Amino acid sequence: MSAVWPWIAVAGLGAYHGLDPSMGWLFAVALGLQEHSRSRLLRSLIPIAIGHLASIAAVVALFTWAQWAIDPNLVRWGGAAILILFGIFRALRPRAHPRWVKMRVNSFDLVTWSFLMASAHGAGLMLFPILISIPTCAPLVAGHLAAHHMVNFGPVPLSPLGAALVVLVHTGATFAVMGAIAIVIYDRVGLKILRSAWINLDTVWAGALVTAGLLSLAL
Repeated sequence: MSAVWPWIAVAGLGAYHGLDPSMGWLFAVALGLQEHSRSRLLRSLIPIAIGHLASIAAVVALFTWAQWAIDPNLVRWGGAAILILFGIFRALRPRAHPRWVKMRVNSFDLVTWSFLMASAHGAGLMLFPILISIPTCAPLVAGHLAAHHMVNFGPVPLSPLGAALVVLVHTGATFAVMGAIAIVIYDRVGLKILRSAWINLDTVWAGALVTAGLLSLAL
């Protein structure tokens, strides 16, 4: 596999998250319309992106640690099993996600909501099949640890820098797509689009989780 394709996949998955209204743009548009303020919409996107980044970072950090501490085969099979089971859960319980009841929210509320929403939807889990295929940046790993890992377990795991780049590339794509959609909806369409054009992304997402789990076993 070409070294660039996993990074394209990371950005593509981020773009998909930005497209999904449940990940934040719908909330941002609602806040903008509520206060009749385009700037309120734009300001709300930043804490929403930060919450999403925190959720993704937690999963990527856990994966990076697991690569060093656990047999890679166990990481692969365990991660695939979690993806498949979580996908089945999402298919059976598509509405199992955080619900916000406050009429007024501040930046901390938006960060918290976004973190919980991304985590509840398994946003970070979807990166698993991509993470196991990203070439590591070996020079950034201590030489004797890298050598030990290659002798005993196989390829050197994803480096800390590589993990950070995954989080930043993914969240950057999410933020860009989310912001573009929110602005277009606010300026040109309004929420009336949701009454006439709606795709059940929860069902699509559940299927994508299961597919990602199966793909992890095939890589």
